[in-house]
Amino acid sequence: MPIAVLSYDEERYEQDYYTMEFPFFKMLTFNFYTIELQKENWREYIESDNPVAAALLSKMNYTDEERVQVRIEFLRMMTRMELDPARARLINGIFEQYLKLTKQEEEQLMEEIKQMEEAEEILHLPNSWEEKGIEKGKLVEKRNNAIEMLKNGASDSFIMKVTKLDKEELEELKEELD
Repeated sequence: MPIAVLSYDEERYEQDYYTMEFPFFKMLTFNFYTIELQKENWREYIESDNPVAAALLSKMNYTDEERVQVRIEFLRMMTRMELDPARARLINGIFEQYLKLTKQEEEQLMEEIKQMEEAEEILHLPNSWEEKGIEKGKLVEKRNNAIEMLKNGASDSFIMKVTKLDKEELEELKEELD
């Protein structure tokens, strides 16, 4: 069965057929089932163990007040499906591409996750927190390396070249050491 999945930021009407015709002759009419995500209620899909439905929750019809709840239900779906890390990362990437939470919403999400039974499983899912943690870890590593170089008398220019820290960051580290 041919299916067209359409995703717009606003609700609109789409045809469920395509016709090839000349002014004097209709050659072909191709019918397909149309799913317009903006017209779909996200709550109708949260019991599904379908990875595509999980990823597309982020484009379905929800209010601004429901954004964190949509993310929570997505995470619950991901824990139920027990996908391998590569597939989980792909599905999560699609979801996060379209539903980006604000810093305040992220904080609310983390508070709510802590209260959930599935908290441990959710926190081990591949997600954008991983990337933020990796970036933070890299910065800590750079700073630690710079501190060791400072303790051993390396020049500022050498430290900045090796660690890629800027002058301001290096000055902060020097102040912390004093």
